[in-house]
Amino acid sequence: MAKVAFLGLGVMGYPMAGHLKTKGGHDVTVFNRTAAKAEKWVSEFGGSAKKTPREAVEGAEIVFACVGNDDDLRSVVLGDDGAFAGMSKGTIFVDHTTASADVARELAAAGTEAGIGFIDAPVSGGQAGAENGVLTVMCGGESDVYAKAEPVIAAFARSCKLMGPSGAGQLTKMVNQICIAGLLQGLSEGMNFGVKAGLDMEKVIDVISKGAAGSWQMENRGGTMCKGEFDFGFAVDWMRKDLGICLSEAKNNGARLPVTSLVDQFYAQVQGRGGNRWDTSSLIHLLAND
Repeated sequence: MAKVAFLGLGVMGYPMAGHLKTKGGHDVTVFNRTAAKAEKWVSEFGGSAKKTPREAVEGAEIVFACVGNDDDLRSVVLGDDGAFAGMSKGTIFVDHTTASADVARELAAAGTEAGIGFIDAPVSGGQAGAENGVLTVMCGGESDVYAKAEPVIAAFARSCKLMGPSGAGQLTKMVNQICIAGLLQGLSEGMNFGVKAGLDMEKVIDVISKGAAGSWQMENRGGTMCKGEFDFGFAVDWMRKDLGICLSEAKNNGARLPVTSLVDQFYAQVQGRGGNRWDTSSLIHLLAND
């Protein structure tokens, strides 16, 4: 059992912090910008809640965070009331936010100066993965720091791997999102084609999901896409944020992302139709309702 803190209780952080308490058996203190959410978490799982990140991390061996973006992350880590101000030397900060590789390296350097280990550890698996404790975690940082954090991360992870130095976790998550974006566009076109052709799409999905075209997205989203159901899952707003990070990084490293750029614009069109919170499989809406 470890004494830990969790900063950020959104749709991902709330259940992740819960697994640290229930499955991991850890002593958990939480912080959330909306205090009522933190109080609700405590009433459900126990532990305690504090008013600032600095207060929440006091005495913690490992601090976890899962917030919205680079600026949100800096706001909970840096400054007089930030986590680093309250953490002791030798402790570890694990960031599960999907953010830029630049901010991961920035905070890792700040942590090193303060004697604090830093791991960038974005996750894949969505809300369902967080709730079921089966997330995939991609980490960047020093191997000795990772080795101490990994057994605690295991409370909500099915797979956890160190990908390289600081920033490597975030870069790996970018690869993940680039692959998903292209896959979903292809799946949308295929599903829409099948519907227009008058095929029984339940049978089509059952057959082709067993072959080379099969994917998690096909098995879990193919049917709902054909029905025009998108009120669940990973939101378009979040995907556009992630793709923006990918496209920005590509400008730095020279990678060409023509399909990703195109799909990002398709998601902008989905937002224009009011689909900001629709599942990312809603790309098919542009084809089925042109």
